[in-house]
This record gives sequence, structure tokens and C-alpha cells, in this order.
Amino acid sequence: MRRFLCLLAFAISACDVAIEPAPQSVPVAQTPRVQGLAPAQARQAFATVTRRVEPVAERECRQRTQGLNCDFLIRIDPNPNAAPNAYQSLDRSGRPVITFTQRMLGQIANQDELAFVMSHEAAHHIRGHLARQAQNSALVSVGAGLITALAGGSAATVSTAQDVGGFVGARSYSKDFELEADELGTIITHKSGYRPSVGVRFFNRLPDPGDRFLGTHPANPDRVRVVQSTIDRHGLN
Repeated sequence: MRRFLCLLAFAISACDVAIEPAPQSVPVAQTPRVQGLAPAQARQAFATVTRRVEPVAERECRQRTQGLNCDFLIRIDPNPNAAPNAYQSLDRSGRPVITFTQRMLGQIANQDELAFVMSHEAAHHIRGHLARQAQNSALVSVGAGLITALAGGSAATVSTAQDVGGFVGARSYSKDFELEADELGTIITHKSGYRPSVGVRFFNRLPDPGDRFLGTHPANPDRVRVVQSTIDRHGLN
């Protein structure tokens, strides 16, 4: 039965589901240290970029969605020891929140990169990735349990299969979500008055996840290609 569950996990990973773990994030915990902005400069840049990106992201949100809360809250994590990260989440009222840790700001080289990362996280919300995550993960979990039950698995085995299914379902197509956010994030960055062609250079400093099985992020060259093709297609800079 253990072998069956392993095969089940592999099969589920090829199902037509797209999911991204919450919170949505740029994986920078292993990013090599760079000469980023000084703390005071980073906070000033954060305030400036937020003032420009937030209204554009909210306008894009309202134009592209119906009934979605588009009142973004963009904040800095007060914990100075939090790992370098930027992510999108929802508060208890359903308001979209974009959080940057202080160490993340230390990895940013300029305002164009900051605007790109901020726009990328806003795009996750506009594209509905958190909601799609919950829906698809539940579907895969139920499907895994059903397959195991039909194969004669016990109640405990069915429960395990559901856990495996949810785990695999939460990762199998998350790369699509990231590329969708890169594309829309490119547009939001440009409309905010920043250069996505410069902002995308942030990927040059990210460890390349490559094509790992059940990986949650695309290879960096794939992401750069999506950004560049969006720039070319829309005549951006």
C-alpha cells in the first residue's frame, strides 16, 4: 500500500490543477547577500514605491475582477529577524495584504526591483491564486482519498492518501501561478512608472530552483522570458 501511495502522489502531480502555497512568496531565503539599499534608504524607497504601485494595483484589480476586495494593505513586517521574504495574504476581513520583511528590503538594489516584487505579489491576489489554491487542493485531496478507497484501502490509508493528495496538489502547478503573477506584475510595474526590464534583474540573484519535482517556483530563465515577452508584446520598457 505504501508503494501505491507513492504512485498515487506521482499520478496526482500530473492532474489538471494549479496551486500555489500560501502565503505567495518570492523565494529569497537563500539569496546571496547583495549591496542593497541602506535601512533608511530602503524604508524611504518602500514608502515611495508603495504610493505609486498601490493605486495602480487597485485599479487593475477593479478592472480585471468582480466582487474582489481590492483595498491593498502594503506593509513591512515589524520583526527585524524575519527571513528575507515578500508575500501576499488576506486578513480576517478578506483584505489583501502584501508584506515585506525588513531583511527582504535589504536584498533590494533599487526602486525598480522593489516595484516589480510588489507588483508581482499584487498580481497573485488579482489572479485569485489563494482562492484557486484552496479549491484545487481540496479537489485533489478528495480525489486521492476516493482512488485509495476504490483500491481497497483502510480508513487510515484513505486519510493518509488525502493528506498526500493535498500536499501534492498544493505544489503540482504552482509554477503556472508564479508565471501568471510575473506577467501581470510586469504590466503593473510599468503602469506605476517603473521599469520592469530593470526590476526583473532581481531574478539574477535568486538561487535557480530549476525543474525540481514538486517545486513551487519556475526556473529563473523561464521567469525572465515571461517578463521579457510581456515587455515586447505590450511595448513596455
